[in-house]
Amino acid sequence: MAEVGLVLHQHRPMVKAVAAGAIDWLGAHGHSTRVTTTDAPAVAGVGVDDHEFAEGLDLVLSLGGDGTMLRSVRLVASHDVDVLGVNVGRLGYLTEIEPAELETALERYFAGDHTIETRMLLSVTATIAGHGGTVEHALNEAVLERIAPGHTVRLAVTIDDEYFSAYIADGLIVATPTGSTAYAMSARGPIIDPGHRALLLTPVSPHMLFDRSLVLEPETELVVAVADHRPAALTIDGQPAGQLDEGDSITCRASRHSARLVTFGPREFHRILKNKFGLNDR
Repeated sequence: MAEVGLVLHQHRPMVKAVAAGAIDWLGAHGHSTRVTTTDAPAVAGVGVDDHEFAEGLDLVLSLGGDGTMLRSVRLVASHDVDVLGVNVGRLGYLTEIEPAELETALERYFAGDHTIETRMLLSVTATIAGHGGTVEHALNEAVLERIAPGHTVRLAVTIDDEYFSAYIADGLIVATPTGSTAYAMSARGPIIDPGHRALLLTPVSPHMLFDRSLVLEPETELVVAVADHRPAALTIDGQPAGQLDEGDSITCRASRHSARLVTFGPREFHRILKNKFGLNDR
């Protein structure tokens, strides 16, 4: 029988009921469930630490919106676990089904009546005070941004060991194709079909003549370093990941792991865009 993890949105009242229903169904069919310690109070259970959550899992149910999907993928990124997104809230790019469809979806999944859509993950390593940190994975993006309001940061970019340029900007975004419709899009970066593999480098409010996004090959290694006394904040998929001071850097490359999203039919990206932006048929 399968081991299924649940990841919950903490602030949507409907999530608790959906989670309880999923746990009951899975238990009745002989499957085991687990949650993280963060999510345990919502299901009146005992959770496991984040770093133990993915061990031995066959499937993760992400109950929430796109933010919950990002958290789910990051929790299991290095273990290549299947993730099924249940949309409890607003329309998202990443979730696959609605709560009313969950039991049918679980029946289809365990019967093998599904497909797995793989998405490129970004591997991010921060080097702070000369010491490299642990590798983080991002489905959307890594961002280095100014901390002090009213000031820019100076960020030096190296591409495949060759210095490219220093950006004077509010920040820089290194995104995957999946992340091209997130923060990178709000900074007027291009929209890339998530089936592609590429690194997208987009400046945020650049104070310089060159203000274009770069779409780079997935084998590219990008190093972004803080190049003056103004520090920068690092966020990975919207979650704070530390402060970088002068001389500190992040190294970004395509991960050897991929996000494994459960689907029950073709996900037509252009249709999702139309729905999200209310585009007309005529």
